[in-house]
Amino acid sequence: MNFRYEHFVAGISGGTVSTMLLHPLDLLKIRFAVNDGMIKSVPRYNGLFSGMNEIVKSEGIRGLYRGMSPNMLGSGASWGLYFLFYKSIRNWLQDGDPNKVIGIKMNLVATAEAGILTNILTNPLWVIKTRMCLQYSGDNALPESRRYSGIVDAVCKIYKTEGFRGFYKGLVPGMFGVTHGCIQFVIYEETKTRYNVYRGMPLESKLNFIDYVAFAAFSKLVAASATYPYQVVRTRLQDQHHNYKGSLDCIRKTWRSEGIKGFYKGISPYILHVTPNLLVVLFFYENFDDISKLIREIAFGKRS
Repeated sequence: MNFRYEHFVAGISGGTVSTMLLHPLDLLKIRFAVNDGMIKSVPRYNGLFSGMNEIVKSEGIRGLYRGMSPNMLGSGASWGLYFLFYKSIRNWLQDGDPNKVIGIKMNLVATAEAGILTNILTNPLWVIKTRMCLQYSGDNALPESRRYSGIVDAVCKIYKTEGFRGFYKGLVPGMFGVTHGCIQFVIYEETKTRYNVYRGMPLESKLNFIDYVAFAAFSKLVAASATYPYQVVRTRLQDQHHNYKGSLDCIRKTWRSEGIKGFYKGISPYILHVTPNLLVVLFFYENFDDISKLIREIAFGKRS
């Protein structure tokens, strides 16, 4: 299997930049997703802009950026590893020929394997990110062992109080979330492939910016609409304010108290967050060679 570091670097770059720009929306999505109305010490938000205003009032501007450090690490690592695994597996399935059509089934295999491997390696970062995003100003209900001052402090306290298993809360619904990546990237790759076939161009031909935006947005919206409930279940399992026995317990309690709407809490900020997020990531992914060349020219002159 041919591992290419360029795809790893492209994913890290895109994931990190997009997270820096869009973290407040991600934070709101998490807070909406876990708010089941059962815990009185947790603030409730009436809507997207109302939530932002309340967070700024009670926690300051910095409150919108709680958990950004692990989010940047998690997003960068996830996209980097995903692109590395996906492109490497796909290259292997194509026998090293980038213009060989492998079809939807093999694309599904590549995306599923890449998603599973990435999810296993990065789940601890998502647990830390979720818990740091769910630290509310003035919340005195949590014990000190569940308050975190940073990534290192979170790692130490989670391991001390919950052991190694604490870092893998939400892994099961996260595995189901692999279907999200499968749907998204299969649609994205297939629409690109079919469009290039329609144009009579090689499969790896570059598209214009509008085409990339259209294909990326369409693939993300379809995948998000189909699989969003797993995000709610995973986030609630990782929330330090709740104590579910497992995924089925979380699903039963959410359905019993909130109905189908409970599984779609936070979807508005999620869509607003992930669509531009994906566009930024795919910009780096599709144009990494050109970006690298430009950086080399700036740094070393046109001699390179």
